[in-house]
Amino acid sequence: MSRFSSEERAAPFTLEYRVFLKNEKGEYISPFHDIPIYADKDVFHMVVEVPRWSNAKMEIATKDPLNPIKQDVKKGKLRYVANLFPYKGYIWNYGAIPQTWEDPGHNDRHTGCCGDNDPIDVCEIGSKVCARGEIIRVKVLGILAMIDEGETDWKVIAINMDDPDAANYNDINDVKRLKPGYLEATVDWFRRYKVPDGKPENQFAFNAEFKDKDFAVDIIKSTHDHWKALVTKKIDGKGISCMNTTVSQSPFKCDPDAAKAIVDALPPPCESACTIPTDVDKWFHHQKN
Repeated sequence: MSRFSSEERAAPFTLEYRVFLKNEKGEYISPFHDIPIYADKDVFHMVVEVPRWSNAKMEIATKDPLNPIKQDVKKGKLRYVANLFPYKGYIWNYGAIPQTWEDPGHNDRHTGCCGDNDPIDVCEIGSKVCARGEIIRVKVLGILAMIDEGETDWKVIAINMDDPDAANYNDINDVKRLKPGYLEATVDWFRRYKVPDGKPENQFAFNAEFKDKDFAVDIIKSTHDHWKALVTKKIDGKGISCMNTTVSQSPFKCDPDAAKAIVDALPPPCESACTIPTDVDKWFHHQKN
């Protein structure tokens, strides 16, 4: 049972929608700053932003106080990823590792590009479809180095520790062996997912090859170091909200009442059914180069 819970505000699939995280005392916290990076030795926490098979591009709102999960917006419109044949929405549970940050001021020596200004992304490959805002414990297996419009955007491959088959997965080669085709599909998905929006295909470092667990953990640790510098104000976050309730050395730490006041000022949860636009179900057939 997770120590964390979530609370929705406003209606899903609206501009006002937010998912806030709470600790075991029911106090509001930041999923970016207050959830520990480690759940256990060699086990990381993951904040689930997008459940598998869904399309709404939800993400930790790095610039909002307490960093709730909200739907991404481009040019005033809510973002949904396209169904790029043969895929339906996201093909894994998608989210981020807390207390990590891909620093846009840091040129990555592996990719030659700077960070994308977000927590590091995770693709969780287990069998359960997780819930938006769920905090799970994951075992890291490997990593893919995507270049998104000139920015480094690492994609960690991991499996839920509660998955019935988790013990069989210990490195990236286990994914190749036990889930044949999944990693190839992952590269294909990330390469082409923006094409229906008129964007070019994404690029990759290392010839789009996955690096192993040890490499992945080193990258995660470096993004954790960048996060530490951010939350302790050694680096100017330039608009990122570092408001938190637990980081003792952070000048942005606040008390639980101040955190509660942020949430209390927002619309209440929405009880009515909320529908996704029908065109989100459209299938895109894109010829591969």
